[in-house]
Amino acid sequence: MRSPAMQVSPAMQVSPITFDTFSQMQDDACQERIVAAKAKLGKRLVILGHHYQRDDVIRHADFTGDSLKLSRQAADSEAEYIVFCGVHFMAEVADILSRPEQISILPDLSAGCSMADMASLAKVERAWRELKTVLDPDQSVTPVTYINSAADLKAFCGEHGGIVCTSSNATRILDWSFAQREKVLFFPDQNLGRWSGFKMGIPLDEMVLWDYDQPMGGLTPEQIRKARIILWKGLCSVHQMFQPQHIENFRAQHPDGLVISHPECSFEVCQLSDYVGSTEYIIKTIAESKPGTHWLVGTELNLVNRLANRFKPEGKTVQFMSSTVCMCSTMARIDPQHLAWVLENLVAGKVVNRTTVPPQEAELARLSLQRMLDAS
Repeated sequence: MRSPAMQVSPAMQVSPITFDTFSQMQDDACQERIVAAKAKLGKRLVILGHHYQRDDVIRHADFTGDSLKLSRQAADSEAEYIVFCGVHFMAEVADILSRPEQISILPDLSAGCSMADMASLAKVERAWRELKTVLDPDQSVTPVTYINSAADLKAFCGEHGGIVCTSSNATRILDWSFAQREKVLFFPDQNLGRWSGFKMGIPLDEMVLWDYDQPMGGLTPEQIRKARIILWKGLCSVHQMFQPQHIENFRAQHPDGLVISHPECSFEVCQLSDYVGSTEYIIKTIAESKPGTHWLVGTELNLVNRLANRFKPEGKTVQFMSSTVCMCSTMARIDPQHLAWVLENLVAGKVVNRTTVPPQEAELARLSLQRMLDAS
């Protein structure tokens, strides 16, 4: 698993408080110490909690939401320290978008993203070289990376005239991309790319899958020339668990029920859903629905449980799509113990788990992010 680019802070030259002090600490004790540390740090600190974060951590967040929204809120805050309760690419984005004097921290460096890890810079650069044997990608292909990717891939897109997208703006970003060049290389999530292309009316046979473990992605020159979107063979380990039969069983039991899914789900699941959209879209749609509505939701378990509790007083039933527990296991590595550890180190004047993106990489990544913001 790729770890975030790291840079040792000068404050770390003084021995920090070790995690051993917290590793066996009871959750209740951690909660008290987190509250106390937050009070001492005051406006110098902002804690960001991604929607998929566990309840015992997100309760301490100053802002909750999707990764891009959170990073922008942190950059606009007075905080010196940005503690991102999410995964490594989110802490990287916070570092890229924040002010130079702000410090981005990931409580547990092992909190990665399996989807992001499916597209490494080396594999994407190799794909770009292989595409050059068929066409000139710098003239005919716009690279588009989902925000759920490492900073160096965002930098790759910045360098090659490409752009970043989110699950909420993917179709608008594809419109922008096709205005630049005739084809798109979309990574790392094939499902978001395929669903977005389908909504734009692009035939499925003009969206081909690039298998990064195969020479030329397992494609023929004719398939590459015909393709409008070249989809990277990547996916979310959580959202792939949702299956068409889950929806079929729900409709048999609840004919009047509604199904809403995240576009990281498979194409078949999205096709069978009544609504498909980003996490923020899912929350908004359920919030605006009529009392008594029964929802089947295809996204991460922590969020679905939170929505079920939130909307139960309104007479709404929010049901998790899979019969199997599907939570983001790497996101769950951010626990009260790690959060208490990093906060108490900050109180002591020490920075641990700082996440930094090298300046040149950050500049190119910021360019691809700015293109997205301008296009949105």
